[in-house]
Amino acid sequence: MNKKTRKRLVILMFLLPSICGLIFFQVFPIVYSFILSLTDWDVLSKANFVGTENYKRIFESEEFWRVLINTLYYIVLYIPLMIITSMSLSMLLNVRTRFTGVFRTIFYIPVLSSWVAAAMVWRWLLSPYYGPINSILGIVGLQGPSWLYDKVWAMPGIVLASVWKDMGFFGLIFLAGLQGINPSYYEVASIDGAKRWQKFRYITLPLISPTMFFVLIMAIINSFQLFPQVMIMTKGGPHGSTQVMMERIYNYAFTYYKMGYATALSWVMFCFILVVTLVQWKMQRKWVHYES
Repeated sequence: MNKKTRKRLVILMFLLPSICGLIFFQVFPIVYSFILSLTDWDVLSKANFVGTENYKRIFESEEFWRVLINTLYYIVLYIPLMIITSMSLSMLLNVRTRFTGVFRTIFYIPVLSSWVAAAMVWRWLLSPYYGPINSILGIVGLQGPSWLYDKVWAMPGIVLASVWKDMGFFGLIFLAGLQGINPSYYEVASIDGAKRWQKFRYITLPLISPTMFFVLIMAIINSFQLFPQVMIMTKGGPHGSTQVMMERIYNYAFTYYKMGYATALSWVMFCFILVVTLVQWKMQRKWVHYES
């Protein structure tokens, strides 16, 4: 055995545990889940092959399209609000002050909290009877909505909770993007008489567009995977107004024990995420500007 072969074997030995883990814990479950989506397995009885029947039922189901619309509605509300708040937060935290480190820590705390705790807190905040938000609205003479008990306001309530929970994480990513901008650009713009808005429009936005692109992809993927806040805050109600893809997958799998149908629904959701991501990747050349 020559030296080159021995070196390759040593490398393979070090990689083998990771390769085995990848195969057994990722590749195999993915392949098995697709096979399972072609069956009518209900956990208790033997799985029978049904071909594409589960997928046919999904696309013929009115419930699926209603749930998909609910998910897209959440995305339409969540994405702009999250990007605006997290970007604004990052710009505030990018200003050097005596307590900058303290403020950055405070705004990141929601990210570290569990969704169970956060959702319970937001259920209390949005309570139409004793919640602080409606109490404050009442003080200024406004009638607060029923929030999680109203099919019109339930989804916006979940969006508020999600933005509060996620803005620290995405704000940190935007902050990293802002700190990567060369300060000399702003100095030259100031010499040329550029106003604050002009600096933001022509320097900051173009140079953090790669960061915004990454945040947009991550946020949309997370939005399709919306689950804990829905289960804890509304359980899909009222009247199904907050039923989303992941909530339906969970219920079909662990409430109705329709594992075949649930895995088929999971693969449909994966395909939606993949298509949306590929479309975003294709369109990035129109608005993402790389400094190089």
